[in-house]
Amino acid sequence: MFKIIEKKQLSQDVFYFRVNCPEIAASRKPGQFVIIQVDEEFGERVPLTIADASAEEGWIALIAQAVGATTIKLSRLNVGDSLPVVLGPLGKPTHIEKVGTVVCVGGGIGAAPMHPIAQGYKAAGNKVIVIIGARNKELIIFEEEMKKFADEVIVVTDDGSYGQKALVTEPLKKLCESGEVNEVVAIGPPIMMKFCAETTRPFGIHTVVSLNTIMIDGTGMCGGCRVTVGGETKFVCVDGPEFDGHKVDFNNMMSRMKAFKEAEDEHRCRIKEQIEKGEK
Repeated sequence: MFKIIEKKQLSQDVFYFRVNCPEIAASRKPGQFVIIQVDEEFGERVPLTIADASAEEGWIALIAQAVGATTIKLSRLNVGDSLPVVLGPLGKPTHIEKVGTVVCVGGGIGAAPMHPIAQGYKAAGNKVIVIIGARNKELIIFEEEMKKFADEVIVVTDDGSYGQKALVTEPLKKLCESGEVNEVVAIGPPIMMKFCAETTRPFGIHTVVSLNTIMIDGTGMCGGCRVTVGGETKFVCVDGPEFDGHKVDFNNMMSRMKAFKEAEDEHRCRIKEQIEKGEK
């Protein structure tokens, strides 16, 4: 069992957990993820990227947005509760080296998994510019954490309630036009990553995206996470989660992610009804 040692609510539906996982904390690298299970029996398994970790103290940090049945259940756990399953670290680590100037784009909850990656690029001697975007001020996360090491942090919101009123692609394009950018990393909703890749494509800037597809076993056996990259079939859990954004077939990926939407919606409604009855 993996005990929760800290919990914070970052926004209405976004929660931060520190979970005691000494072995994972000691071996994880930027860009890797874990698969968790909230229910010991018959529980859904969901992937969560490691947002931070301490090998010395033996914990990893996970960020979850309560949008599905499992993440809703997770959001109701508290300090002292335990997760029966935390499997990892999984996936290939981010390939980090000194390239010059790196722009790290985090959309919504994507700012959390971007945190260790941006840290890694900075530690390798790069100039790191971070762009954080969300629909509104309440959904901006990890701004202060990024400011501790990034050379520049740009915040944008769709409604203009905080930072610049813009999409993340607007400051990204301006930076690309400056000729200063050597590499871009984007993590967030699929549509955001798609347009980040299209923004950098005309400039020929290497662009890495981290995909969060449907995933069950995390070892490449189920095939649920398969995507098309450069015309070839890849498995996000073992070949990724990071790929060249200019080669990812985002339209196919987004279509596949809707495959179980009806069943997911039904399960989520059932969980919410159970919670409401329990509260009453």
